[in-house]
Amino acid sequence: MLNQNKPTSPPNLMRELNKALVLNVIREERLISRADIAKRTRLSRSTISIIVNELLETEFIRERGVGKSRGGRRPILLEFNPRAGFVVGLDMGATHLLTVVADLGATRLITLEESFSVEAGPDSGLSQATQMVETALERVGIERRRVFGVGVAVPGPVDYAAGMVVSPPIMPGWDRVPIRDQLQEALNLPVYLDNDANLGALGEHAYGVGKHVSNLAYVKVATGIGCGLIIDGRIYHGQRGSAGEIGHLTIDENGPPCRCGNFGCLESMASAEAIAQRAEAAVRAGQKTCLSQYQRRLTVTDVAQAALKGDALSRQLFEEAGRHIGVALAGLINLFNPGLIVIGGGLAEVGDLLFDPVQRTVDVRAMAGAVADTRIVPSQLGRETIAIGAVALVLRQIFRSPVAALAEGN
Repeated sequence: MLNQNKPTSPPNLMRELNKALVLNVIREERLISRADIAKRTRLSRSTISIIVNELLETEFIRERGVGKSRGGRRPILLEFNPRAGFVVGLDMGATHLLTVVADLGATRLITLEESFSVEAGPDSGLSQATQMVETALERVGIERRRVFGVGVAVPGPVDYAAGMVVSPPIMPGWDRVPIRDQLQEALNLPVYLDNDANLGALGEHAYGVGKHVSNLAYVKVATGIGCGLIIDGRIYHGQRGSAGEIGHLTIDENGPPCRCGNFGCLESMASAEAIAQRAEAAVRAGQKTCLSQYQRRLTVTDVAQAALKGDALSRQLFEEAGRHIGVALAGLINLFNPGLIVIGGGLAEVGDLLFDPVQRTVDVRAMAGAVADTRIVPSQLGRETIAIGAVALVLRQIFRSPVAALAEGN
């Protein structure tokens, strides 16, 4: 709620801080009176009255009935108005685009998904992303002035301050492209950019299985493998925004080449693409498998379907991938000691075929003291996890306090 374009003078800072404080108290409560707001915030009745009138005028809050009398007139109750504005979450995956439009309470109004190729490059990709956001807003009939921002998730390391990806292994041609600024100009809306796994972690922390967990990891296993970290309730970006690149931990120093230039990375051995490539190699080598019936390039979906039908080779490939992921997660647990690890992305949809070998490996390889209170679970929000995290990113920007904004250098 802070005006980020102008320096904030001390009196204005205090006014904005008090307004953010009052608004967030009302957001936290289902219904609350002006008197109870004053007790919670320790602000004067006159200050509360001024702020509440401003918030009523901007429709951030609304009056809703009356409360019980405490000896005088029955108080008018106030509630947060989630339909005062709307936000957009955009998940830009390697092979898909998924857009969510939500209100200020994160209630989804519409979800759109379509195929996408990050390898087509930034001109094509950003044009498609822009059109998808425009289409979503048109379908729900929201006026542009009521849209507070767009959160965008991308599958690569993000320079958060600059709004761009830096040396992204699975985004050829996107290095240092000003994604945030270009989308901002095209959409004429504020845009906030972050890594997809980071926003998966934020989505599950804010609205999913990690709601009451302060320290968690979200591991996305799909075309690539990434990890988002929530530490003490906040996304951990690291020094340059590349924290959580678990896909590029070395699992086997003599292993296959990885797109990052290294050898034996987790991503080169356990991603969707790696599983499909191993299946193709097995077919070429003449191994017995129902996958040999396909007269085209195999996909991980083919392998998963064969595994679910009992194909021994396909099940073995998921067993191996699960073990590799388990080795990486055991190291993560020993180093970070999260209370929760959420596994999402396309490969999580195969269920126990992946989760069982992951859990068995973690149980053997992680230190007993570190793993004792760590749960490993599938994503609760499913395919929308990252887009919902992008929505949460925008909402955190909208409702953060002026002091927090200044502390972050804005």
